[in-house]
Formats: sequence, C-alpha cells, structure tokens
Amino acid sequence: MYNIIRANQLDIMLVLSIISLCFTLLLFITKFLERRRKHILIFMLFVATLLMIFDRMAYIYAGQPGPTAYLMVRVSNFFVYLLTPCAVLGFGWYLENIIMREGRLKKIPKRLTIVSIACFIDMSVVVLSQFTGLFYYFDESNNYHRGPGFLISYVIPVITPFILLTVLVQYRHFFSKWVYISLIIYIVLPVSMGIIQIYTYGLSITNMAMVVVSISLYVFTYIDINHTVLDVHNHEMRMLEEEKKSVKRLFDQTATAFMYAVEKRDEYSIGHSSRVARLARKIAMVMGKTEEECDEIYYAALMHNVGLVGIPDSLLDQKEQLTDEERKVIESVPELSSEILSSIVEFPYLREAALYSHERYDGSGYPNGLKGKEIPEIARIISVADAYDAMTSRRSYRGPFPLQTIREELIKQSGIRFDPDIAAIMVRLLDQENNEVIKKTPIKVEQEITCKSYRDAATVGIPIVEKITKISFKTSLIEDIAGMFSEPAIVLYDSFDGFFHDTTKGIEAYHYLEYGEVWFDGRVISTSARNMKVQPIQKQEGEISTESFEIIAAKYEDHVKLEINSAKGKFDVILALPDRSKAAYVSITGENCKVYDITVDVTNEIIRESDIPKIVEEDTFINRMESDVANVQIDQYRSAATEAIPLEDRLKLDFHAMSLPSSSLVWHCPYIVLYYSDDQKLFGNNYREYALIKINGEVSGDDGIAENHFTMKKKETFPGWDVWKQKHKSGLECSVSFVRKGNTIDIKTENLGIDIENRTTILDGTKDIYISISGDQVALTDIRISKKI
Repeated sequence: MYNIIRANQLDIMLVLSIISLCFTLLLFITKFLERRRKHILIFMLFVATLLMIFDRMAYIYAGQPGPTAYLMVRVSNFFVYLLTPCAVLGFGWYLENIIMREGRLKKIPKRLTIVSIACFIDMSVVVLSQFTGLFYYFDESNNYHRGPGFLISYVIPVITPFILLTVLVQYRHFFSKWVYISLIIYIVLPVSMGIIQIYTYGLSITNMAMVVVSISLYVFTYIDINHTVLDVHNHEMRMLEEEKKSVKRLFDQTATAFMYAVEKRDEYSIGHSSRVARLARKIAMVMGKTEEECDEIYYAALMHNVGLVGIPDSLLDQKEQLTDEERKVIESVPELSSEILSSIVEFPYLREAALYSHERYDGSGYPNGLKGKEIPEIARIISVADAYDAMTSRRSYRGPFPLQTIREELIKQSGIRFDPDIAAIMVRLLDQENNEVIKKTPIKVEQEITCKSYRDAATVGIPIVEKITKISFKTSLIEDIAGMFSEPAIVLYDSFDGFFHDTTKGIEAYHYLEYGEVWFDGRVISTSARNMKVQPIQKQEGEISTESFEIIAAKYEDHVKLEINSAKGKFDVILALPDRSKAAYVSITGENCKVYDITVDVTNEIIRESDIPKIVEEDTFINRMESDVANVQIDQYRSAATEAIPLEDRLKLDFHAMSLPSSSLVWHCPYIVLYYSDDQKLFGNNYREYALIKINGEVSGDDGIAENHFTMKKKETFPGWDVWKQKHKSGLECSVSFVRKGNTIDIKTENLGIDIENRTTILDGTKDIYISISGDQVALTDIRISKKI
C-alpha cells in the first residue's frame, strides 16, 4: 500500500483537489443548509482544496532549479503548514455552530474558544518559522527538510482534535447519527494519519486524509439533510394521510347516517346500502382493484340509491306487484340519485354509478338502456352486489332466497342482467362463504317448542347422515286442554335451507320435499318417500303426560333408519328416499303438547349398509351401452367419477349425459376434471386439481399450480336455462376435445348453445395429466375415447 501511494501520490492529490473543489462549488448552490453552517463548510472544503493543491505543488517543484521552482516550493510549503490549523479552526467553528444552534446554549464552550486561540497561535508560529527554519528548511538543491522544531507543528493538529473530541462526546445528543459519524471520522482519521506520517517521511497522507474527511463531512451532511427532509416529508405525508382518513371517516359516517335515515322509512331496507357497499368492495378486491379504486366503489355503492329520499313512503313498503305508474316512479330513482350526487363535483364517479347501476347487461335496463361494456364497470359491480343483497334479504312479502336459488339466479342471469365476469366472481364468493358457514356453524336446535294446533311449531332441521345421531326430548301437556289429543311427532323432509316449511311460497322457494311423518304410537304417513315401513319391536300401554322420547337416526345412500323409543313402545322406521341425491332432515313437532329438554348428539359411529334393510330396489340410470370407460352415476356433488383417462396431445371424449330426475339446478350436469395423483384416482395420493369445468359454464382450479383462461358464450341456439335443464334431464350427447402443447391444454365443448373454451397452463411442471368426468346428479354412459379431433 505504501509503495502504491508513493508511486501515485501526485495523481491522488490531483483527484482529491478536483473532488474537493467540485464539492465546494456544489455547496454554493445548496439551499437546505443553515446559512452560517453552509459558509463554514465552504471554508473547510476550500481550505482542504488549497491544502491539496499547495502540497502537490511542493512535491512537483521540490529539487527543481530556477527562480520559479524556488518561489513555488517556499510558497507551497508555507500554505501547507498555514492551512493545517485553518482546517482545525473550521472544524471547531462547525462544532460550535451545531451546539449553539441545536442545543440553544447561551455561551460558547471554553474548550472551543481555547482551540480557536491555539489555531491562531499556530498560524502565527508558522509565519515566524519562515524566518527561523523552526519547522523546515531548504538546501541548495531546493529540497525540503524537517527543521529542529518540526514536531511542534504537530501539536495543534494532533492535540486540539482530542479537545474537540471531548466536546463532541459531551454534546453528542445534539447531533444526528450521520453528522456524529462524520465528525468522529474527521477527528480520528487525520490524527491517526498524522501520527503515522511522523515516521513515514516523503508522504502527505495527513493532508490527503484531511481532504478525504472534509469531503466526507459534506457527504454525511448531505445524507443528514436528505434524511431530515425525508423525515419531514414522511411526517407531512402521515399528517395528510391521517387528515385524509379523518375526512374519509367523516364522509363515511355522514353518508351512512344519511342512507340510514333514507332506509329507516322501510324496516326491510335498513342496512341494505351498507351491505351492498361492503360486498361491492369485496368484489373489487377480487378483481384486483387498487385500494383507492375499492374505496371509490364502496362509496358509490353506499350512495347509489340516495334518490329513494324523493320516493313516497307508500312505495317504499316493498310490494311484490307494482302498477305501471308506481313502476315509473321507482325507475326514476337512478336519475334522481344522479341529480343529487352531481353536486359532489370532486367525486364524479358517485353520480355515474348511481345513474347506471340499474342498467342490464343485455340492454333491457333503465334509464338509458345501455348494453354490455357500455355500462361503466363501477355500475356493473354495484348491480351484482345490489341484486345479491336483495335476494338474501327479507321483504314484507317474502323471506330471503336460499343460497342455491341465489347461486342459480346469478348463473342464469349472467350475460343477461349481469356482467358474466362479475357474476362469476360473486358465485365464487358465495361458494367460499357458504363453505365457511357450513364448516363453522354447528347444529343449534331449540331447547323448547310449544305446539298448540297441529304442526304450528317445529324445530330446525336436524340432518340425518351416515354418523348415528341421537335425539332426545321430553313432553308435557299444555294447560287447559284436558281430554284433547296430545302427542309429539317428527317430520322427515329435504329442503335447501334444512328448515320445515308449510307455506306454498316456502315449499317452492326452498324446494321443500316432505318424505313422511312419524308418530310415537307407531303411526306413519308417507308422502314423497318411495316406501316407508314400520317394524315394531315392543309396545307398551300407558298415559302420555310427561315422558321421555329418544330417536336414533342414520342414513345410508337412499335409505334412512329411525329407532323410536318412548313409553308407548319401541319400533323401527325404514324410509326409502326418492334417490341417493336427496338429503334427509328431521324436525320435532306435534299437537297440543310442549316439547322441552331437546338434545342432539352426533356420534362418531358410522352406519353400515347391512344395518339398514333395503325396502326398495336401487334406482339406476346407467343401464345403457358401455363403451371405452365404465358408466357412472353421480348422485351428489362429485360423489363419483369415471376412471382416470391419461391426457395425450389430442383427445376427444364423447358421452351420453342425463341429469337425474331429482335434479333442479343448472349445475346438475357433467364436470370435466384435469388433475394429477400418484394412484391416478380422483382425490388420490398427492392430488392436484388443475381445472374443473362445469358444462353449464363455470370453471375453477388451484391458482397456485395452474392458470385457467376461460370463456363461455351463449349462441343463438341457446334455448334458455329452463329448457336447457329439461333437455339435460331427457338426456343428450356431449363432446369435449383436448389439445395439449407442452404445458398448455386447450379444452373445447358446446352443448345446447353453451360454447365453452378453456386454456389451462400447468405451472408446477407435471407431465402426467389425467382426465375424469364427474358432476352433480347426473348419469354418464356410453363414454368413448378418440384420438382424432
């Protein structure tokens, strides 16, 4: 290192002097520094620049003949010795400026005054040394030599920095981190180099170090300025953000309160706007909107029905049927809302969303009859959220729709009333929410009910599943009914919501299907069951006033077994359901009795096929031609599937599909599954599902291992969903083609005008992909595999 510095010393000095001069010039245009500190830094850098220039010239002209060299050697060395205490003096002023300004001290620390005086004394001694040769002298060849008092010249550059260090440490809390580091370096590095230079004659490492630390002082000061400015900026941004949040909260609270006042005129509408706003934000988040866009959509949805404030109370009493006059008034709400919100000029999207949120995707909406993408996206999102909340809310003339009905309505109205992409997102959210509800919601059965007239009260439905369920309760007579018939009973049924229904609207809306009724004296009433048998075990006579009852229930495929225990006797009931797709619920009811202490215990014991005697032959819908793959009947959602079909570069599947007679929803149809598992089985070992395509036009898959680009179009040949479902029940031929290129798989199919194309991109590198056909309440027969497309 020593030899490298010696060989390149002049070049190093030149570079350092140029850099120091550049930084000096930069300081002149720096605006963020306090004025005095800026001047001190300019002084220090200018001293460092001159120090390096004169030191370099001293080396260049040393030993050179002639009057110019004679003069330059002496002038250069004089300024080198003179500028050294000047640098220390500037450093002392810099410390003084920060301490006095930041610490708000009234008096300058004495040590700084002593250092300043010592520097001026040192400069005076330098001047005197020019006449005495105390520090240095020159021989006849114009060469520099150290004088007898050379070490005295190091007293100020070495001792005073230690004094300044004590000041720096004492008042360190007045300095920022970056300035403090630069000051420590400024003291330590030149002193260390000065001590070394005493023993290394011929190198100016002390002066070079002085220039380096002067430059570093500027650099660290600039870093400190940047951090300070950044801190101030961040503080201002935080303040602005808090102010923005405060304004947003105020706007949110004001808008919510106003909409509450509007909706309070109709008890069934309270909270509708807030629910729509939250749901619209959720849809926007799934669509990948920014936080700001999500907020805009939220507030637009919150205020979209503000025009209801101008609607008469008589029309807000949600009626099922409206006259033409009343309908015109209701259809004026979007324009009235838009007119009210147009005054909020800072947020034009509020007006736009309110005006167009009742437009329909097929152009049949109001007020302007916009179609497709002509409708602003924000309005299309609100339209779906608004419809969903309306369907899930109670009205004066109806209860909330069941989730299955809502889901089907979203699918059926996709491309008609709703944007297909947004409707698909809503279906996905509905499925996720429904699954979470099912997982988290335990069976909550009433502890007590009172049945005065026949079946005027009933418990919630208790599911009958493969796990054996034990139900127990007690009954007592109702007062003042002495001599009247009094007995509990149970009702067996299926419904979308798992509740007992006895009104025409409830039966229709929730697809309620009652299988039969069982009384505890052994009487049964069969309604929709295929068969129902009572197998008495033991009978007992006796009054029923207060007694205990127990039901042990379980279901295996399409058969239900009940073991009934009461004071009147013990008997079994075997019930054959319409088919294996049906669920079974039991509700406790009765006549002129009080039912109390109701408990439900779902055990871990699973019923076996041999435990339930078969009272009817199993209905099968796959007694048709069997081709390349075995026929399969799928009674419930993905309860069965075809065997694995290895995917090749080109493949075509043709098959006959028939939705089961009990099917009622559009997704009761075949599903195409792309997957991998070690044993080639659906849901087998190391199972990975890349795509699930329902031929009614839905797609899903694991986003972490595959990307699915899905399009569904309704052709002119599409007959409408009701006919589509009916034709699937009658049975039809289906065809699905697969083309594989590397990790991409193109899938195409069309059935009854529903044209589906999907491109699946495999992301996990799996080579062996399998196809299986599954579904929900559908029979698949005559399945043929062809490698020609």
